[in-house]
Amino acid sequence: MSQPPRRPRTLNDARTEAEAAFKRTTTKVPDEPTKPAALPGVKELVSLRIDQDVLEHFQEGGAGWQDRINDALRKAAGK
Repeated sequence: MSQPPRRPRTLNDARTEAEAAFKRTTTKVPDEPTKPAALPGVKELVSLRIDQDVLEHFQEGGAGWQDRINDALRKAAGK
């Protein structure tokens, strides 16, 4: 079975190929997806190792010691 003869290249073929090559080299590759922003007021459960005396300091005030630790960490983070 013979193959049909190849048609000669035209100016439009060259232009199309050049535009495709240009697009491939100039198209910005999307960055990795950004981490979604944290919702305000939503807390995340974590395990944290802190010194016993620091824990006792925050627990001395009774209930709400976790919120006090969170507030101290927020202040230290400058937020």
